[in-house]
Amino acid sequence: MSHFTEAISATTRGLFKAVSRFPLTVFCLGCATVLFWYMISLHKDPGLFIQKLMFTFLLGAFLGVAAQFSCERFQRLQKMRLAVYLISALLILGYYLILLPVPSITYAVTARTLVAVFAMFCAFMWVPSFRDKADFNNIALTHFKMAFTSVLYAAVLSAGCCSIIAAIDTLLFKVNEDAYAYTLVFLWIFFATLYYLSLLPHFNSTDEGEQSYAQQAASCPRAFEVLISYIAVPLVSAFSLVLVAYLVKIIFTLQWPSGQLGPMLLAYSAAGLLVFILASLLENRFTTAYRKVFPKALILMVLMQLISVYIRLDAYGVTESRYYVFLFGVFSLVCGVILSFKPVTKNGIIALLAAGFAIFSVLPPVDVFTVSRHSQITRLENMLVSEGVLVDGKISLKEDVTLELRLETTSILHYLERRDYLQYIDWLPAGFKPQNDQMKSTFGFEPAYDSKGDSQYFSASLDMQKPLMISGYDIVMNTNSHKDMNVPDTKTIDFQVGNNKYFLAVERISAQEVKVSVKDPEGTELVGAALYDFASTLSKAADAPKGSLPPEDMTLEVENNGYKLKIVLQHVFCSTNADDGVFYEFFALFGEPA
Repeated sequence: MSHFTEAISATTRGLFKAVSRFPLTVFCLGCATVLFWYMISLHKDPGLFIQKLMFTFLLGAFLGVAAQFSCERFQRLQKMRLAVYLISALLILGYYLILLPVPSITYAVTARTLVAVFAMFCAFMWVPSFRDKADFNNIALTHFKMAFTSVLYAAVLSAGCCSIIAAIDTLLFKVNEDAYAYTLVFLWIFFATLYYLSLLPHFNSTDEGEQSYAQQAASCPRAFEVLISYIAVPLVSAFSLVLVAYLVKIIFTLQWPSGQLGPMLLAYSAAGLLVFILASLLENRFTTAYRKVFPKALILMVLMQLISVYIRLDAYGVTESRYYVFLFGVFSLVCGVILSFKPVTKNGIIALLAAGFAIFSVLPPVDVFTVSRHSQITRLENMLVSEGVLVDGKISLKEDVTLELRLETTSILHYLERRDYLQYIDWLPAGFKPQNDQMKSTFGFEPAYDSKGDSQYFSASLDMQKPLMISGYDIVMNTNSHKDMNVPDTKTIDFQVGNNKYFLAVERISAQEVKVSVKDPEGTELVGAALYDFASTLSKAADAPKGSLPPEDMTLEVENNGYKLKIVLQHVFCSTNADDGVFYEFFALFGEPA
């Protein structure tokens, strides 16, 4: 029992020490936890203000760790610790002020924040080893071990706490189902991170006790040595052989892959570099051979990756994903060259290079957003000019164009719309949206969607030239549910049939699902139907690309206790990406019991 008490006491002391050692990080973690609790209580998507605060505290937590490790590494900064933290707090405030006027959390905002977080992570991994003050490989191993330990503790506590809540709910009294979410948020965001920080040693301390703990934390357990030497190293080596065999196949067939090689080699490079760092402290024939061969193999694989990516870029232009795949390829190539000549004690350069390349990707004018936007707009303009649709900077309506031009134009315009880049195209009319009617009136041809290619979209429209049967129904309403609506959110339309009052409820349940129902004034549902399952079948109603479909293909009818509801989809725009959601525009016809 004394050992248990001592362990609890040591853990508690470590947690309190982490609070005093990383005050800014703990403050940001606490605020983030409270915000998550508030978001759970809302039972809907948080407002823009809450989202901006979450991004701010995320960056602040990592910045706080980097600031503390900088103070521990440099004695001058240690004497100015309060000033360092004050500057860090001002940087966090500055980041929030940058986000304040942003109308929405766009892809660019998210990407820039994640890049900044990644750069902070690389910084606090590398700073303690600056000028060989500490061994980077020991630091990396320590972080890996402590993170693994923290995750294991949090997982066990999560399982135990959820079991206790379930037992109380079953045996004693009803527990609010949000209790599970509140508990998991606290354990994984606050406790797990704080416990991880409490386990990290003072890497640059001159105190004998701290130095002893740092050496102990960097020791390599036998189980870990087996994992790296006899499992991870052979797996990466075997994968390398597969890639070499694939390269030989390419040389003989002269056929380069069409996109799948880039992400695969990206994962291979990342895993291989991680294993290389962790294996740098181990001395056996497997790890020694791996350290000698892997950097050279990495150079060969990355060259193959860069050629593959170049082919994709030449054919389809630059997008954010291709930009980062190419950039990571260049990063891996540089690492391969450096690791082939530098000793393992210089592995810290990997973290430094990673931070540098990440920051490079968001610095104008070579940032991922500017390059991608310019590439896709230029590609679209070149295609339209070659087909005679764009002449002297003005659009010339043209109906008779190739299917390939329709597919590519639609795909690029939707990409530019999602990134809010249409505003940069001078020859497009103001407020243009790549939808059926606007595409037809602007370019002279309707959009087209390739369900078998890279496009992830499907669109269908009602043929308004054909009659719509309304017999048997008392009233018809036209409404829509936009994919950017809050989840959950409900739009209502009040109406009356005779002396009876009703309201139409259009409830956005998820990014893809919408429930349409008619209810009485008390809110009792009389008849209703969900739209997504029906809308997802429209891709089979006719061959792609979809134009206007007849009313019978776009109609969904339901009946309950004599109440009838007919949904006639006017426009539907689906995406295979659940985050993008589905747009619905439809007629709703309602009939009372006869």
